[in-house]
Amino acid sequence: MRYFNIAGPCNSNEHYMIEASTRLKGVEQLIDEKQYFVIHAARQSGKTTYIRDLARRLNESGRYYAVYCSLERMQEIGEPKEGIPEIVKKIKNTLRFSGIPHSAEFAQEADYDNFTGVLNTELTLFCMLLDKPLVMLFDEADCLSEGTLISFLRQLRDGYNDRSTVPFVHSIALVGMRNIRDYKAKVRPDGQTLGSASPFNIVTETFTLNNFTREEIASLYRQHTEENGQKFEEDAIELAWEQTQGQPWIVNAIAREAIVKLLQSDYSKPVTAELVNEAIQNIILNRPTHIDSLLERLKEERVRSVIEPLILGEELIDRESDDFLYAQDLGLICVVNSIVKPANPIYAEIIIRKLSFSAQEALKDPQYPYEMPRYLKNGQIDMDYLMRDFQQFWRENSEMYMKKIDYREAAPHLVMMAFLQRVVNGGGQIIREMAIGAGRIDLCIIYGDRKYPIELKICYGVKYLEKGLQQTVRYMDTCGCNEGWMVVFDRRKKIKWSDKIYIHRKTVNGKTVTVVGA
Repeated sequence: MRYFNIAGPCNSNEHYMIEASTRLKGVEQLIDEKQYFVIHAARQSGKTTYIRDLARRLNESGRYYAVYCSLERMQEIGEPKEGIPEIVKKIKNTLRFSGIPHSAEFAQEADYDNFTGVLNTELTLFCMLLDKPLVMLFDEADCLSEGTLISFLRQLRDGYNDRSTVPFVHSIALVGMRNIRDYKAKVRPDGQTLGSASPFNIVTETFTLNNFTREEIASLYRQHTEENGQKFEEDAIELAWEQTQGQPWIVNAIAREAIVKLLQSDYSKPVTAELVNEAIQNIILNRPTHIDSLLERLKEERVRSVIEPLILGEELIDRESDDFLYAQDLGLICVVNSIVKPANPIYAEIIIRKLSFSAQEALKDPQYPYEMPRYLKNGQIDMDYLMRDFQQFWRENSEMYMKKIDYREAAPHLVMMAFLQRVVNGGGQIIREMAIGAGRIDLCIIYGDRKYPIELKICYGVKYLEKGLQQTVRYMDTCGCNEGWMVVFDRRKKIKWSDKIYIHRKTVNGKTVTVVGA
């Protein structure tokens, strides 16, 4: 029986999967044109599945010999005198099981002392023995570090330049999370250059794997239905699409969690939207390896420089900068209709939970007995009571959190969201809307059948408050509410706390907005 795979490459005999060749167009044309190129995409988005399938299809075509070779184990090798021989040995070991003629002869008498040329030499000698062009697909190529990377690319470049007179690899793909600019960035710190003739100076011919479309998610889930009779309801598919935006690993993980864990593989019961939502919450709470590896990136300064403005809603980042493009390559953010957002709502949730974790832990302390039942009145949230409690908490603890939280500029927003997290723990839900350039972050608390829209803003003066009122009303319209709250954090040092703390009610376009100073 096939199953939803969340560990390693997929194959159609064992796993439900979307045909790999449909997810990337134009690669085989580049191979026919003898090009060297890059394929990059976020972790666990299907890169390895794709290039393994590509190697299979190229070999089956009868026109090429194609070799898939992973360089992941070279990650810790910085010196080329060690790294390059290891790459040659890895290719040699891979060829042993490839079925390609003369594979046993590859690097039989390799001179590993000549680490600046041994890769080029052995690939040349091997290509001389073959009766078809050789295609090399190097997976995890962005694992190579500094000196090893430079020597690796230089030797491939030399072979590329001399192909008209000396046999060499017909086409090469470097596959990994990072785009070509990150290969170059590794070279610049040492003042070294690969030169203008580098075959990897082809940014316009760099490919990336797209996420699944909604139709592809439905097709993937339908495979399970056809084999086992278990139906995914339409609203369950819609919710999976909305929450994942097609990120392949999460799409599979949701299905696996719902079917195997929650339904205990009882195929007589349908997968409903409620089950999908419960599966998503379990994935967020359990933080599997995919999520953990992504969250580790938040510690990197180049990631912080992008995610912090995203939380604040401020346009503080050059969208053409390496930092911005790096965060995009990692799959943390996306650009939709010129608006920068978290790549999907699930990532948005785990990012906020990760960054506000210290505040959440502090709120478990007995000296802060702010539990959800305290704010309930006749089954509804007493927002005035909740907001006044937060004002007092922020007044007493803001200085500590400004020092404690790494993302200091976003600390007010993160602490507020940690404070509200008890709403989720108490049976409610929080929907977050973040976008660079929006000038705020929108939250909608859902508790029972009521919605409580909240807008968080940093105060820079009176004109920002007027703009914020209009933004809050527009968000209230989106939520279908006539009452909303705007929390304003005044960061001006000269303003006294007695002037920062207030609650004012405003009427805008017939709607009530409660402005909460903090």
